[in-house]
Amino acid sequence: MSKRNSQAAKTAARERLRQERERQAKRDKAKRQAIVAGSIVAVLAIAGGIGYAVVQANQPTYWEEAAEAKVVVPANTSGKNGTDVVIGESKSDNVVHLYEDARCPACASFEQTLGDTINQGMTDGDYKIQVTMGTFIDGNVGGEGSKNALSALGAALNVSPEAFVEYKKALYSAEHHPDESADDFAKDSYLIEVADSVDALKNNKKFQNAVEKGTYDAWAMRMSQKFQDDGIDTTPTIKINDKQITKPTTVAEWETALKDAGVTK
Repeated sequence: MSKRNSQAAKTAARERLRQERERQAKRDKAKRQAIVAGSIVAVLAIAGGIGYAVVQANQPTYWEEAAEAKVVVPANTSGKNGTDVVIGESKSDNVVHLYEDARCPACASFEQTLGDTINQGMTDGDYKIQVTMGTFIDGNVGGEGSKNALSALGAALNVSPEAFVEYKKALYSAEHHPDESADDFAKDSYLIEVADSVDALKNNKKFQNAVEKGTYDAWAMRMSQKFQDDGIDTTPTIKINDKQITKPTTVAEWETALKDAGVTK
């Protein structure tokens, strides 16, 4: 019998086969362990990512923090947190109360049509103008332009009531007012650019610094809360001596509304 067919050769062959099977088994085991370990790491990574995302989602936004922050009140205001903005030197008790949102296209149209007329009545002493600004369009279409523009209006009001009136007019003008879906007012640079069309604000470093630093952000959020507390759900809303009127679309309708409210020249 040849050596190839000897019992020793068979035994050696079986031993080599056994060793190869053991090595293969070890490789398979290591591979399974690697897959399991990788899966665990992946699961933990996903869980960790979800946990982080949940934590981040529950963090207050900048503007939510501003709503709770200490308020810097602009000059030329009154009431709690300076949210009463009443402009004019009228000796009468007549007050025209305007509720608006800086991004509101209907407000822009209203201001472009009747803003000068309403402001002239205030200048003539027929009534005072009270302004309460909301920020609900940010929530409706996304963005933060309503809030940021309101903060900038606070900076203008801190300069003077006249600067506030002229700046509000500029923001609502056909030249500067963006489409409702745009969020140009979220950009400080754009708000400052619009302000350069107002003499009292042009190159006014104090005003510009207040816009860029968000000095009146907390005030803007308190003003927005006042808007909500007053139960206003559409803009513009106009009240004369606390009585809401149908929004006028012409000078004649405005004069009729004043007359009906007992406001005479």
